[in-house]
Amino acid sequence: MAEDQKSVIPIDIGQELRNSFMDYAMSIIVARAIPDVRDGLKPVHRRILYAMYDAGMTSDKPYKKSARIVGDVLGKFHPHGDSSVYEALVRLAQDFSTRYPLVDGHGNFGSIDGDSAAAMRYTESRMSGIATELLRDINKETVDFIPNYDENEQEPTVLPSRYPNLLVNGSQGIAIGMATNIPPHNLREIIDGVIKVIDNPDVDVNELMQVVKGPDFPTGSLILGRDGIRKAYETGRGSITVRAVSHFEEMAGGKTRIVVTQIPYQQNKARIVEKIAELARDKKVDGITDLRDETDRKGIRVVVELRRDVRPQVVLNNLFKHTGLQTSFGVIMLAIVNGEPKVLSLKDALYHYLEHQRVVVRRRTQYDLNRAEARAHILEGLRIALDHLDEVIALIRGSQTVDIAREGLMTRFALSEEQAQAILDMRLQRLTGLERDKIEAEYAELQKRIQELRAILADEQLLLNVIREELLEIRNKYGDERRTKIIAAEGEINEADLIPVHDVVIAITHRGYIKRIPLSTYHSQRRGGRGMSLMGTRDEDFVDQLYVTSTHDYLLFFTNRGRMYAIKGYDVPEFSRQARGIPIINLLNIEQNEKITAVIPVQSMDPEEISGVHLFFATRQGIVKKTALSDYSNIRKNGLIAIHLRDDDEVVGVKLTDGAKEIMMVTRQGLAIRFPESDVRNMGRAATGVKGIQLSGDDQVIAMDVAEDDHDVLAVTSRGYGKRTPVKEYRAQTRGGKGIKTMNCTKKNGQVIEMRMVTAEDDMMIITQSGVAIRIHVKDISTQSRNTQGVRLINVDEGQEVATVGRVVAVDGDDDEDILDE
Repeated sequence: MAEDQKSVIPIDIGQELRNSFMDYAMSIIVARAIPDVRDGLKPVHRRILYAMYDAGMTSDKPYKKSARIVGDVLGKFHPHGDSSVYEALVRLAQDFSTRYPLVDGHGNFGSIDGDSAAAMRYTESRMSGIATELLRDINKETVDFIPNYDENEQEPTVLPSRYPNLLVNGSQGIAIGMATNIPPHNLREIIDGVIKVIDNPDVDVNELMQVVKGPDFPTGSLILGRDGIRKAYETGRGSITVRAVSHFEEMAGGKTRIVVTQIPYQQNKARIVEKIAELARDKKVDGITDLRDETDRKGIRVVVELRRDVRPQVVLNNLFKHTGLQTSFGVIMLAIVNGEPKVLSLKDALYHYLEHQRVVVRRRTQYDLNRAEARAHILEGLRIALDHLDEVIALIRGSQTVDIAREGLMTRFALSEEQAQAILDMRLQRLTGLERDKIEAEYAELQKRIQELRAILADEQLLLNVIREELLEIRNKYGDERRTKIIAAEGEINEADLIPVHDVVIAITHRGYIKRIPLSTYHSQRRGGRGMSLMGTRDEDFVDQLYVTSTHDYLLFFTNRGRMYAIKGYDVPEFSRQARGIPIINLLNIEQNEKITAVIPVQSMDPEEISGVHLFFATRQGIVKKTALSDYSNIRKNGLIAIHLRDDDEVVGVKLTDGAKEIMMVTRQGLAIRFPESDVRNMGRAATGVKGIQLSGDDQVIAMDVAEDDHDVLAVTSRGYGKRTPVKEYRAQTRGGKGIKTMNCTKKNGQVIEMRMVTAEDDMMIITQSGVAIRIHVKDISTQSRNTQGVRLINVDEGQEVATVGRVVAVDGDDDEDILDE
């Protein structure tokens, strides 16, 4: 009992767990999940290739059953599950997974749709041609070998890897506490990069990127921008945006279809098609009428047919956003360097590969030198024997045993044991004159070869030249054209440079359709006329908002729910005056319960250029808020929170100000308040705001504008009545007051529907819910005091009301080229 107690070693369980887990973690990192920087392979891949090489399954030999290969790998080198080995082998054979497949597979090895490979008993495999370059010279002591798991076999610790496989084929793996995700590259480019490092060890990333353009995925596709590539190459980490290759095809009847011919790396085509179908079914992407996968032996072809009235580019952009047609490839260039995991830059990866090649070529050269010197040594003995042929024959005939003959030769001619044995083993045919000449020629050639090998070992530059020549040989033999194109990201080349600058009208309907109207003639009409039809409407839709902007300006969209979105003017598709437009959801990622209430065009969103500019908000419940425009400079495609709204409230107006203006707010019951903007302190982007006007009963704010002393207040009622009143008749009040009367609202003229700041030189466009519009001169509208009913501006049919009011401004004084302004 005492002896047993002495054999028990007390340990701290926490420390033991830490030590054991660290050993386990390092085993996973080094021996399973992370590739070696020298050959770019994980142990399972290395063992598969070496087992095939050892079994003679090279590219010039017949295919063998994959099960046989898996069995050899399991039995000799990799004591793990057979499925893990077979899945690794399958991936090496898939041309859509591996840029330069290392296994030449025969049979069903899966598909880009996610179909699994056939069972290993059905498929056949052998090494590909380029895989043999990974093992070239492995039998020349170029790499170290270690015992396998049961110490009955020897396996290589690394392969000679005569080309930079780590970067050429890339690698993915997840270990404990770390992961690697190295993209594949073009063989020609990577070898050119190694040669650049050979020529100039101080080369930088900019110079390397002249030849190594970026990742080259087996599935082709597009890379957007070079910033992510540069960051990955400089730091070892970066994000690269990858997009499918697509184009538009015209169809009969003016319809268009989107055709996808290449998809991003590691994306499942079948899942992409399913996702597109789901988006079309749920109406998240409007305009898709048919979807087909026409992929065949010639390549990928996914067809998305579109409705005639949608903008194809908008639909495609939505598909990029919501499906795997556009993804981000997160680069983590993590590899095992000298037994430790390290994140590598592009130059680091090329440098470590070059160092490995120096070792490989030096060891191979030393091996070849040793073999050449050993052979030359034998030939020197044979030459001596031939020079003393009669004496050698007599010595051998006079010897009782082989050992005596060997000792006699060594003593008489000062030969080594190997030379003496070679003489004894020499066949009689070597004594002919022709054979003697062959020995002399071989010896001379060996002496020349020995000098070359010694020179390589003595001169580093000669060694590098050997590496360069062999890399160029592989480059010329296996290199191919780049599959992945690198194009400028959005913002690197401005689309605005390709679009002419001109003013346009943006029209938005009550049901959420939007269009850009070309400049056209809006002839002035007398007040009280019937007007002209601005657009063809259906389903009781009508124009709700009109704005002017430039094709190159930003359009800031503000919704009734307090969110802001931004696009360029040219992003809105152009239609005729009678066309309905397209659903605004195709341009903006707005929710179903959102409605655009204000659009503000601005020339720039650069914080330095918009310093001192503010956005002033007003809500239906009389709340106001002032926020610096620069707070919204970080525009996102899915919108920003512009103002935090209280329950049952919504935004009715947003204006640009300089922080020192006066604000005018008008309610539905005809009350107005004017107060200094300075009464409202500057607030953050998501703030709620403060009270701007005190409302009575069910009254609501219908409009807000910036008050200018040289302007008039134009008030228009729901029944088509209106009047203008000078701003100076509205005395300034304190923010939060009840306001004063601006319109005497009755059953005849209805409630106030719109308020605008105007001058006598302005023209106005008044639009009814049925889409009828009339353009009138402001100077033809009566100037009346605040407490009046106004005059009729447009005849409104029974059951209809005025929907909106837009201002018309002249372009270059030409009345035929007038456009609408907010």
